[in-house]
Amino acid sequence: MPASTLERTARPRRSRTRSSTVNSRPALPLSTLKPHQYDLRPACASLICPDCKTWVPITGLQTKKPKVVPHDTGRAGKDAAVRCRLGSNRLVTVNVTARKWEERLTDGNAETVHRRRTAVRRKPKVAVAPAVSQIAAQKQTPDDERSNGRPLWLLRKEQWASTESAVRDADTRRAQLPGGDAPLGAPPVPLKTLHPERRAS
Repeated sequence: MPASTLERTARPRRSRTRSSTVNSRPALPLSTLKPHQYDLRPACASLICPDCKTWVPITGLQTKKPKVVPHDTGRAGKDAAVRCRLGSNRLVTVNVTARKWEERLTDGNAETVHRRRTAVRRKPKVAVAPAVSQIAAQKQTPDDERSNGRPLWLLRKEQWASTESAVRDADTRRAQLPGGDAPLGAPPVPLKTLHPERRAS
């Protein structure tokens, strides 16, 4: 496969470059960044580029004009070779001492280590109330002890046979009473027609 058809990938970021090019943007003060966004150790002086959010080496940290090295926006050797035009060769103002940076970084780490996740308390699941028809079906269903494996229709037939005579008697007595409601606590209504006799004057 010809080399011209291969897609170019991001170049490795060298910690020291000999380029004299300087970005026209104002210098980036380190105090505007959070302690975990830059590293002031001489062996690996670097920061997170505010424009492309990638870690980039700082060249000339001990000189008067430290600056961000030219860099691509993606990972070296993996992503496409897209140059970060806004952040490359930008001057850096080192207005934080290494000791102060270490203290801020240690204090921030101590605060986050002791944080605990809030325990999630889930509400207990409440059983869904049965519908009225389901409640009625449960009441009509006979117990296993009473049914003894007999079908429901046979059990109901036996229950009716045991109460049939009492129901017939109640129906007969109800037919003998006259129409209308009887007052509560009143003497029983006579079933025979009364014919009072007149007094002799």
